[in-house]
Amino acid sequence: MISSRLDGAGRFHPDLRTASRVLPRAGMSPRLLPLVRRATNHMTGDPGFTDAQVSDTSSVRVYRPEHASSRAPALLYMHGGGLLIGTPHQDERQLRKIADDLGVVVAAVRYRLAPEHQYPAARDDCYDALLWLAEQPGIDPNRIAVGGGSAGGGLAVATALTARDRGGPALCFQLLAYPMLDDRTALRPDPDRAYRRLWSNPANHYGWASYLGPAFGRSDVPPTAAPGRCEDFAGLPPAWIGVGTLDLFHDEDLSYAAGLRAAGVACSTMVVPGAFHGFDVVAGSAVAKDFHAAQVEALRTAFALADPHRSQ
Repeated sequence: MISSRLDGAGRFHPDLRTASRVLPRAGMSPRLLPLVRRATNHMTGDPGFTDAQVSDTSSVRVYRPEHASSRAPALLYMHGGGLLIGTPHQDERQLRKIADDLGVVVAAVRYRLAPEHQYPAARDDCYDALLWLAEQPGIDPNRIAVGGGSAGGGLAVATALTARDRGGPALCFQLLAYPMLDDRTALRPDPDRAYRRLWSNPANHYGWASYLGPAFGRSDVPPTAAPGRCEDFAGLPPAWIGVGTLDLFHDEDLSYAAGLRAAGVACSTMVVPGAFHGFDVVAGSAVAKDFHAAQVEALRTAFALADPHRSQ
């Protein structure tokens, strides 16, 4: 569903109105951080995934469907959590479905978290995972995509920028669900704060301040730390960006999309009316199913276009 920003931000999507009454508005705070981390540490992973260490500080959870080809496309995926929390386990159900539907390998990165580890720790871990993935047998190096949700989406863009600036590995696509891109958003008043769910601007401020430390908000923050600072979009891979009109990251996400397009980089957007940040947590809703289906189809198309053996 493609739409412009809604007039009257108080109108939640019909599929999300019930959830909007019960979901938290804040998202994260120093008091909540240890509690949420303890809860996520007890998550169990899908036994179909295997663990692989890619560097001294990062690892990946990998799933390869049985019907994948001998040189399969691959998706390197970064989990969300505001740069503060999260685990690859949280995305395995969605990632396994993508892998099974498309016959691709998925690898979810376990990266270091703030505030204990500030930039460039998480970015470096994700880039190391990309280097590792590109060297694995059975992976088509022409068809590697990066993706992620929220903070993971921001790290996916940071990884794409790093790969471009360092001369590889080559990437064919960016799959970005409501990516967290610009630290400057956290420094601005939020006129729609009453309609935020799961991630508010105070939480955003906490996440960015924890990750960037003293550099937070300064004019010299590099794009590989906060991709919303990017001014040079040339050479980046095509992208799909999905975000809701009630998401705190709506404007920064569409700004990134506009920058890509202005540089001649293909970018499609899916703007969901009345959807808040992380709305697809309401997994049984039609709007969440449509959102996930759009991501699968975007990846399917990207991998097909990048296939060097496809008929012209």
